[in-house]
Amino acid sequence: MKAIILATLLIFGTGFVNAQKYAYIDSDYILGQVPAYSEAKDKLDKMADRWTKEIEKRYEVLAMKKENFAREEVLLPKEEKKKRKEEIEKLELDAMQMQKTRFGVKGDYFSKRQELIKPIQDQVYEAMQAVASKRNYSFVFDKANQSNLVYADVKYDISKSVLKEMGVTNR
Repeated sequence: MKAIILATLLIFGTGFVNAQKYAYIDSDYILGQVPAYSEAKDKLDKMADRWTKEIEKRYEVLAMKKENFAREEVLLPKEEKKKRKEEIEKLELDAMQMQKTRFGVKGDYFSKRQELIKPIQDQVYEAMQAVASKRNYSFVFDKANQSNLVYADVKYDISKSVLKEMGVTNR
């Protein structure tokens, strides 16, 4: 009796698994083929470099002020010590605030990334959905960005179809 139930489950169970179709994409490859993405990424990288240099300059000035203060502290009158400490604290707060403003969770970098990159990622997602819908895929995995996809046969890669759906020709 148990053998019959087990055989029935195996027959029907494999039928359900076989009915589901799956594929994968490589979003890094796809985005690398989209000229607008490369332009947006370059623009974002240039902004980030400029902002990083601004912040580094502030920290360099701060380090120099701290170093000078440490050398001269014993010679300074009490009022001058207090004034310089306050100046250093203000510079430190300003540098940290600028870093947070530029690169914080809701900072300029995040906002600019949302503005420049997210629309392109949304296009990729919509094209992937269209391809998956046309071909009746139940699952589409992304092998990029440290996914848990350990192995994938190339015949299940629909990246080129997604690019075609987006109207992008391979470079």
